[in-house]
Amino acid sequence: MKSIKSVYKIGNGPSSSHTVGPYHAAYKFRKRWPDADAFRVTLYGSLAFTGEGHGTGNAIKTGLPGAEIIFNRDIPEDELPHPNTMLFEAFKGGKLLGSNRIFSIGGGSIRIENEPSDEDIELYPQNNLSDIIHMCHQRNVGLAQYIYRMEDVSIRDYLKKIWSAMIDSIQRGLSAEGILPGGLGIERKAKMLYEKRCYNESADVAMNRVIAAYAYAVSEENADEHIVVTAPTCGSCGVLPAVMYYMYNDRGFPEEEILDALAVAALFGNVIRTNASISGAECGCQAEIGSACSMASAALATLYGLNIDQVEYAAEIAMEHNLGLTCDPVKGLVQIPCIERNAVAAMRAISSVNLSRFLYSTRKISFDEVVATMYQTGLDMNEKYRETSHGGLATIYS
Repeated sequence: MKSIKSVYKIGNGPSSSHTVGPYHAAYKFRKRWPDADAFRVTLYGSLAFTGEGHGTGNAIKTGLPGAEIIFNRDIPEDELPHPNTMLFEAFKGGKLLGSNRIFSIGGGSIRIENEPSDEDIELYPQNNLSDIIHMCHQRNVGLAQYIYRMEDVSIRDYLKKIWSAMIDSIQRGLSAEGILPGGLGIERKAKMLYEKRCYNESADVAMNRVIAAYAYAVSEENADEHIVVTAPTCGSCGVLPAVMYYMYNDRGFPEEEILDALAVAALFGNVIRTNASISGAECGCQAEIGSACSMASAALATLYGLNIDQVEYAAEIAMEHNLGLTCDPVKGLVQIPCIERNAVAAMRAISSVNLSRFLYSTRKISFDEVVATMYQTGLDMNEKYRETSHGGLATIYS
């Protein structure tokens, strides 16, 4: 299994697969052909259908200024090697210099056809959670200790950088106001949620309101194409930071423990990425919000000092109750239902941990089994529910 660094990437929203990945692909392709005087990029599949709403063209032009962008919606998804396929072409004096097919495989990662990836270095001998837990039990180590033994020594500094970027996105989002771009007329709500207290508000209501405000803050920053952290994607970037920031800012958990929790969260995201998918274009929103909810549950259970079996069960509950979740962004924008969905998933993560405290010894389904189920469900899902804006809310609301 690859480094957990592949789960967390810092970049501009609103979509890791539609903006962060294509930007990196464009930047790499430009470096390959420094003498080219013109570029053409053809987008296929989900990128073609929702790329305009997701800002894919702008992201590519940031890495490849002046590129001609073509949205090819004529080739069926089942005829493509990946739902997020891009064809990059470089020209000089009208003559083709070279081309590459590049796939945006989710979470901001890319893969160039027939070439090894920078992220292909194997650090973990185990590829699923059951084997990881078995090894941890054998060596009497926790999940965070296991991660630090497997990763490069720079992982701690990397996690600090990721945590700092998460905090920045929350704090920016809490202070921002106005209408999000794209034409839906969606007003930012994070600041209002954070500041508005209900009469006689209970502690539980206050907690849910504040966590929702944090999730909205990050998701609205993402929708506004500002800097966020994939966790594991841009579309689900508000779930994990919301839960962790509440525990850090409102409950007083120290940063060192937050970093351990982020490491464990990334491990769960990495298992999902390795054995299934974190791409909405490939498996629907269950792969994005479901994965983020699992990661947040695992992180919170780790913060609470629960045992490994309880951590696993919390993450399993979180994924199980997001199975079948469709990706149906209205007008291809990461706004409806995406922003609200982040807040709901953050609160669901907390409920999953609370259940796991008491019921873990009675569980029947393993985390690996629910991940396999999610992947099969995603493959069986009609393509109109996989980030094409051809079904669901995307067609009902106009």
